[in-house]
Amino acid sequence: MKGIDVTVIAEKLMLIDPSVEYEREFLEMAADFRHAGDLAYDVIPELIRGDFAGYIRRLRDCADGVGLEPGRVRSNTYWLLREDDSTILGASSLRHELTPSLEIEGGHIGYRIRPSQRRKGYGTRILALTIEKAREMGLRRVLVTCDTDNIASARIIQKNGGIFENEMISPYSGKRVSRYWIGL
Repeated sequence: MKGIDVTVIAEKLMLIDPSVEYEREFLEMAADFRHAGDLAYDVIPELIRGDFAGYIRRLRDCADGVGLEPGRVRSNTYWLLREDDSTILGASSLRHELTPSLEIEGGHIGYRIRPSQRRKGYGTRILALTIEKAREMGLRRVLVTCDTDNIASARIIQKNGGIFENEMISPYSGKRVSRYWIGL
């Protein structure tokens, strides 16, 4: 099949809510990011302290809107799990609403695939499954953004029905950001 990774089709993949049950698998994913030079998980206070259960509580609180910092919105985090070996392949965030900042960069949905598992179709799949969660939540359309030079992410968004709206400059990085809307 042209353009579709048959491996992903044959595998049983699912989005799961974060759980202490998958601590080892999550820490392996975080190590994969670290090995690739991405330290995003290394700056999370609960993980630095070795308090994985506290990290899971914070993710659940964020989904419930408990204790949000000013400017933050409710957001569900999901992990893409390969069922046969319980490998966490990536993570996604589904923000319940947009702030002016998220309208420029971030959007409703953000996703990351662990570096060793990229270019296998998992990005397309995690976005599709997260879009389904947005639909179940009652959203009518979602904004998904990516750095304009991130061609792989732009393709993933387009494969999931993303319609390009425009480019803006990130007030944080100064990079060009492409903005896509996906109707639900």
